[in-house]
Amino acid sequence: MYTVKNLYDLEHTIAGDYLAQFTYPWEALAGIKALIVELGATLNKDDYLEISPQVWAHKTAKIMPSAYIGAPCIIGPDTEVRHCAFIRGSALIGANCVVGNSTELKNVILFDNVQVPHFNYVGDSILGYRAHMGAGSITSNVKADKSLVVIHCEPEIPTGIKKVGAMLGDFADVGCNSVLNPGTVIGRRSNVYPTSCVRGVIPEGSIYKNNGTIVTKR
Repeated sequence: MYTVKNLYDLEHTIAGDYLAQFTYPWEALAGIKALIVELGATLNKDDYLEISPQVWAHKTAKIMPSAYIGAPCIIGPDTEVRHCAFIRGSALIGANCVVGNSTELKNVILFDNVQVPHFNYVGDSILGYRAHMGAGSITSNVKADKSLVVIHCEPEIPTGIKKVGAMLGDFADVGCNSVLNPGTVIGRRSNVYPTSCVRGVIPEGSIYKNNGTIVTKR
């Protein structure tokens, strides 16, 4: 339930061939920056503008003048980058996405139709097709003791990485003001209640409730 194959439909991102190389999605985090630079050089110049060095935006993307976009970055067709969005760099943003007001992105892949629309922090994370994060929800990507992140499942999987945010499967939905702790994995079509503090793996088609109870959707 926490492999690339089980979490994502790779037809909905230009990073599909890259992600297909890996068993687990967090293994792809280290190469996101280089991937964006490589893909950027191949983009059709009739469709994409290099609006600053190594920042490519599709001509149909809507980017507010107050947004900050660091390199490297790709912004896909019909994506909206709203007022005061802070894209620190190494962000591959798909088609029809929303990067909202005061949302911060760093070292991420957002599949097509992802919404991070209000006051979100998304770092060292991969968000699948039509994933959504409610207002104020964030991915925590570094443990308090700065030790290497472990995926808490049965059996546990050491990542060997210090910075791992959250892996959201296709259609995952995170409620407002929730915190996804380092190494959280949310399966396809699963929901997280608002104000939750999530740790570990939520199976596909589940609901994570405020007290940590996980129930299967009916």
